[in-house]
Amino acid sequence: MILDVVYNHTAEGGADGPTLGLRGIENSAYYIHGRDHSQYANYSGTGNTLHANHPVVRRLIVDSLRFWVDEMHVDGFRFDLASILARDARGNVLPNPPVLWDIETDPSLAGVKLIAEAWDAAGLYQVGSFVGDSWKEWNGHFRDDLRDFFRGVPGSVRRVADRMLGSPELYGHKEREAEQSVNFVTCHDGFTLNDLVSYNEKHNEENGEENRDGTDDNRSWNCGVEGPTHDPAIEALRHRQVKNFLSVTLLSLGVPMILMGDEMRRTQGGNNNAYCQDDETSWLDWGLLEKYSDLHRFVKLLTSRRQQRDLGRERQCLSELVREADIVWHGVRCGHPDWSDESHTLAFTAELRQQRMRFHYLMNAHHEALDFELPCSAGGVWRRWIDTAQASPLDIMPWTEAPVFQGTRYRVGAHSVVALYATIGEGEGEGTGGEVPPVKA
Repeated sequence: MILDVVYNHTAEGGADGPTLGLRGIENSAYYIHGRDHSQYANYSGTGNTLHANHPVVRRLIVDSLRFWVDEMHVDGFRFDLASILARDARGNVLPNPPVLWDIETDPSLAGVKLIAEAWDAAGLYQVGSFVGDSWKEWNGHFRDDLRDFFRGVPGSVRRVADRMLGSPELYGHKEREAEQSVNFVTCHDGFTLNDLVSYNEKHNEENGEENRDGTDDNRSWNCGVEGPTHDPAIEALRHRQVKNFLSVTLLSLGVPMILMGDEMRRTQGGNNNAYCQDDETSWLDWGLLEKYSDLHRFVKLLTSRRQQRDLGRERQCLSELVREADIVWHGVRCGHPDWSDESHTLAFTAELRQQRMRFHYLMNAHHEALDFELPCSAGGVWRRWIDTAQASPLDIMPWTEAPVFQGTRYRVGAHSVVALYATIGEGEGEGTGGEVPPVKA
């Protein structure tokens, strides 16, 4: 079990809020204050910020973590706005924050999973540079760059390529494995995945703050209509976009994280800050599981394949791929990737030599279907595992039942993702089997 912990603020609120706990014990020790000490520094967005590097607060934090591990047998922690733990008494960023090293070096916490939300509400952003050797990080760049790519933002292709390889641009300097990066597109804050593809703007009016609360940087695309629609074409596009996001999240190197309910298109009606709504806005409608059973099946087959992998061997092979450039990038033409700002296509071939496997991924964020050249399968035959433009059950096949594809080009539908694989040596001396019909735009 991973426990979400908040060591960046308490319930006191701002300077005018009620005294509920630590303020009444030792106000000057527990909080970061402004210059005249009459106001709290607000790096948390809640009106007060805990002074995590004060010796007393450091002990409080570590003792509480020990309790959760030793007595409650928690497996790990996700630290809310963890970058606040890097600030000193004046809010300056410390190069080696004592509390972070206390947590990392405490014997009782050895082997415990440590996950940082490596930013705070005042603009400090430490994704790729969070202090420590054992910390994993929520990769906000993965979220933003995938959202940009699938909504067609210029200049996003290069960034997506890096994110799919575990973000070596961010973590390569630390010589870390790809598991340093926790890859996600949605989380408990912000839009659900359904709302990400259904709304261009947040709709938080019911929160009582005149729609001022919640982030404005959603990087969403409503696919043509704001909110619910009965237009079958728009609904099909939204459904495809949901599968695109889930596919890339679960296929990329790193630790995937998906928001509960996204596998059945849970909605909050465009509310991206629904923490204060204890009603249908934030509840999970289990009836959606039947309504979107095809999407649930899609996610089950994706996660099943990921769980079946020999992680130890694959991690070694994939690290080797990154270091030795065993990945070949393509565009619609083999060996000719289009890295221009106006590009909306990306494809690559990855070879896992020890497993005698080749994978070929094709991504088309263009508004039209495109024909992609396929590389030679090197003694094997290509099998189509995923094609998000296909209707269920052809959108994803059980791994061992993936049909053979015969041909030198594959038509990738508008706004869709395709994954092919080949077992080296399969099909040598045999027929190539039937051709999978091309997807119609």
